[in-house]
Amino acid sequence: MNFRQVHLDFHTSEKIPGIGSRFSKAQFQKALKTGHVNSITVFSKCHHGWAYHPSQANEIHPNLDFDLLGAQIEAAHEIGVRTPVYLSAGFDEKMALRHPEWLVVGKDGGRLILPDFSSPHYHLFCFNSPYLDYLLAQIEEVVKNYDADSIFLDIVGVRTCHCQYCTRTLLNEGKDPLDDKAALELGEQVYANYTKRVRETIDRIRPGLPVFHNGGHIQRDRRDLAFMNSHLELESLPTGGWGYDHFPLSARYVQQLGLDYLGMTGKFHHSWGEFGGFKHPNALRYEVCLAAANGAKSSIGDQMHPQGQMDMATYQLIGAAYQELEEKEEWLDNVKPVTDIALFSCQAYSCFMDNPQGEINPYSDSGAARMLLEGKYLYDVIDAESDFDHYKVIILPDCERINPALKEKLDAFLQKGGKILASGKSGLYTDRDTFAFDFGAEYLSESPYSPCYFRPGFEMEGLFGTAYVLYSQANIISLTSGSSLGRQEVPYFNRTVEHFCSHQHAPDSGETAGPGMVEGKDGVYIGWEIFSEYATHGALIARRMVQHALDLLLGERKTLKTSLGAQGIVTLMEQEGRYINHLLYAVPVKRGEGVEVIEDLTPVYHVKVQLKLKKTIRRVYLAPQRTDINFTQRDGVVEYQVDEVYCHQMVVLEY
Repeated sequence: MNFRQVHLDFHTSEKIPGIGSRFSKAQFQKALKTGHVNSITVFSKCHHGWAYHPSQANEIHPNLDFDLLGAQIEAAHEIGVRTPVYLSAGFDEKMALRHPEWLVVGKDGGRLILPDFSSPHYHLFCFNSPYLDYLLAQIEEVVKNYDADSIFLDIVGVRTCHCQYCTRTLLNEGKDPLDDKAALELGEQVYANYTKRVRETIDRIRPGLPVFHNGGHIQRDRRDLAFMNSHLELESLPTGGWGYDHFPLSARYVQQLGLDYLGMTGKFHHSWGEFGGFKHPNALRYEVCLAAANGAKSSIGDQMHPQGQMDMATYQLIGAAYQELEEKEEWLDNVKPVTDIALFSCQAYSCFMDNPQGEINPYSDSGAARMLLEGKYLYDVIDAESDFDHYKVIILPDCERINPALKEKLDAFLQKGGKILASGKSGLYTDRDTFAFDFGAEYLSESPYSPCYFRPGFEMEGLFGTAYVLYSQANIISLTSGSSLGRQEVPYFNRTVEHFCSHQHAPDSGETAGPGMVEGKDGVYIGWEIFSEYATHGALIARRMVQHALDLLLGERKTLKTSLGAQGIVTLMEQEGRYINHLLYAVPVKRGEGVEVIEDLTPVYHVKVQLKLKKTIRRVYLAPQRTDINFTQRDGVVEYQVDEVYCHQMVVLEY
């Protein structure tokens, strides 16, 4: 898989004339060269259902009079550019109108919801219907007739469906078609059968040709779904609804799976389907460097004009990012992350506890990841199948109760010197409100007050000694053998019609409800849902509480210390014979309604880094500049200073 890919959307209505009429081999090649592109996803079939080549299995777009797919593949391969081929699998609007009985049918409180054709949107197909054979014939035709470098199948995933075919299947199995669990189990079987038959169809012609099934997100703890792919493409357009938090969280999970993966962003100001929308070049520069710092290759989404010409402004924009990435590739391939901490994902925990389509708390993962990035901790995102042994601290955020299987695995981790940071209901047994680990405290109950206050018993950078409000559910504990790190205090009363004060909530009464944060033999417990608190409210006190806990638990075992500020991102990768320390800095700002953009890049000067490493370092230099920098190494601690970080700087430590 190449580092510099473009995903060239081409969803084109039959109401538009002259499809591909301005396509030019020379202009297509010029755009790819301008963009420093070495892989481009081109279209066999779009969401509207049309083929962009002569087809027996489908129908060529009515306003296209030549083999556009073949021309694009020929032009790209002539200049050494790979061509994954795209087929819309879940959408096919042409066939939705002809065969609405093949569509997914939903349910609302027992009432079946039929597809609506009264508004301009696509309709989702059920792979338990005859549509699957129709799709497989299209895939077979492309693989047989075209020199595709891989196949990209879009808009797929596990669905719960109540169409006539799914209903009949469940009835034949003696199950209730309106039972949600039975419908979900069938959805799992249908999706697995779809991926199996796709693989079989391709392998009959070109064994091993890579395939990716895109559902917009790689679900944590669904390794079975991930391994149905040859590689992973992490769709994560920061301005398209994913935000800048999503990609690092996703990448930190998939980097342990052993699959090649890339980060997919877009050139758009907003998201897919936007003509005439452009990011600032600095945003794309940052996003591809962020992918590189997380061990990923890059894909940038574009959308070709219906007439088939490439927009040169787009490829000048892409080239600004990919030229820089091209110079760095030597230090980016075949790397593995160096980490201290494992975040046991709430989404992964939900799947582990047999709730495969839901997260117990959708904010805990993002809040924890944001804290770890801002605090400059080296971390992975894990699930129950991960190897716990090489981590120093495991975070159980907010909602992760302990069953016997997880207890056994975490006990083994603790026996080898590991520590746990838990919050909220995490660390309690699944069947009773008792801690499964020794946090030096006893769990009593949820607090009847909301919000409550935390008065820290430790000093915090940038904050002072007072009581801080926390809005998430507080939990009351009593100290047993542990040390209190701060106390919980309660307001005068909850806000009601009879009792209210000022504009929001009652002030701190000063009355203590016991410790709010404790350290015991096995780790630290925080009595609030502190990670979702940070995701939703963002108060610095929440991050400072977690940072203090992690620094206590890591102690002298902490690998990384740096002076880079909160908006910076730091990772450490190991490549054969060397470490690569990535330093990134950019500040997204809000534009419009909820859109985060990057425009200005501000250099950061005199960034100090300390790395505690087992290897003896013989040389430290900047990449790709290859400029040596001074360093010291004493007792395993390597220290150096980077005079300037402008967007992204790599530091290479050879051993």
